[in-house]
Amino acid sequence: MNDLTTGNPLKLIFFFTIPLLIGNLFQQLYNVSDTVVVGQTLGVKALAAVGATGSINFLIIGFAQGLTAGLAILTATRYGARDYKGVRRSFAASIVISILMTIVLTALALTFVDPILKLMQTPASIFANARIFISIIFMGIFASMAFNLLSNIIRALGDSRTPLIFLVIGTVVNVILELLFILVFHMGVAGAGWATVISQVIASLLCVVYIIRSIPLLHITKDDFRVDVKELWDHFSTGMPMGFQLSIIAIGTMVMQAALNSLGTDSVAASTAASKVDQLCSLPMSSFGVTMATFAAQNFGAAKYGRILEGVKKTLWLSGTFAVAAGGLVIFFGRPLVTLIIGTADEHVIQLSQTYFNIIGSTYLLLSVLFIIRNTLQGLGRRVLPTLAGVGELTMRVFAALFMVGAFGYAGAVSAEPLAWLGSCAILVPSWIRAVRQLRNLQRSVDVVDDNVTPAEGITSAPVGQHSQPKLES
Repeated sequence: MNDLTTGNPLKLIFFFTIPLLIGNLFQQLYNVSDTVVVGQTLGVKALAAVGATGSINFLIIGFAQGLTAGLAILTATRYGARDYKGVRRSFAASIVISILMTIVLTALALTFVDPILKLMQTPASIFANARIFISIIFMGIFASMAFNLLSNIIRALGDSRTPLIFLVIGTVVNVILELLFILVFHMGVAGAGWATVISQVIASLLCVVYIIRSIPLLHITKDDFRVDVKELWDHFSTGMPMGFQLSIIAIGTMVMQAALNSLGTDSVAASTAASKVDQLCSLPMSSFGVTMATFAAQNFGAAKYGRILEGVKKTLWLSGTFAVAAGGLVIFFGRPLVTLIIGTADEHVIQLSQTYFNIIGSTYLLLSVLFIIRNTLQGLGRRVLPTLAGVGELTMRVFAALFMVGAFGYAGAVSAEPLAWLGSCAILVPSWIRAVRQLRNLQRSVDVVDDNVTPAEGITSAPVGQHSQPKLES
């Protein structure tokens, strides 16, 4: 386990981020290989059936990812405070909530499969296969929830490398099982679905074995499961907003996809190809953001409030510098990359992709700030804020779909992304400014106690691991 409360903040943040970045890159490469396997072995219609469920999949699975990330924040905070009994109780509470939400999500998702597919206007020619694939994925929600919870808990204790290893193993197993189920057992798109579920089960079991063998701190007992209502509510009210945030973003993406579809095949093709390059370029920024949630939570638990501000400042510079460089890269070198991806010299598609890069690349700095500030505030326990920020993104995407597309065509559709980032930042930045003032005040109170002087009125402090955690005002 890695303690992020001591040592050079930037160095710790950088090396914690590297495994996250590699894992994200590997996941992207896996998505490409997964597409190739289905497309090359089952054909275009099968590929379309799987692809048609992407936004629906993200709507449900994204909620699971956000929920478990939020639950792990409280675990990280207690780990930073050296409250090891609290860590185990947090883990137990997270397991209880995850099981309950898995039951609810699975029941709802399987009940409304057909209405959702019809709402998405899934073509009749691929409806049956799309239904088969997404139904299997929904039956395996338990596996996705388990892996996300266990990997996030492990990261909360400062270990970002081990979840990466299990992710790599799981994705390799996924591809192997897909080839086996499709080519040998002729299971069609169902084979692709079961391969995904089984690989997630294997990755989850690896996490369990690792915790049993290597992390005594997480060896929970019956006593740890005797959590009271307040304990469950603290975790529930932290995890749910982060789950809703990703689901709200998914809804906004679905709205914009529908608007983009109305512009024709060339626009869809250009965005599909350009977004692949965009996703790769934005991965380091999103990885820095994920790191900051754990960094902020551990240091908040350790009452090292000034250290949080130092880490944010340095990471903003590092991630911001990358954002400017990545923006220049996609603007000046995006065209040949798109040509390589689509394998065609269709000038109209290339021109549209350049429009995409010009708009998105020039606003990467805004995205960088969004990732750092949002995740840091989440690490500080700001519970409602993620949902509000998600609503801000959704509002701007709907605005772009209703007005910008009609007024500016393809450029208006692409502008939905930076507008969504702006809408989110409009909510996050003022909250961060208030948080900065509060963190500085808390640090002053800690400094006063360290100097054996009576703390400022209205502010209490105590040795790390024994103090009652303060809460930042909204």
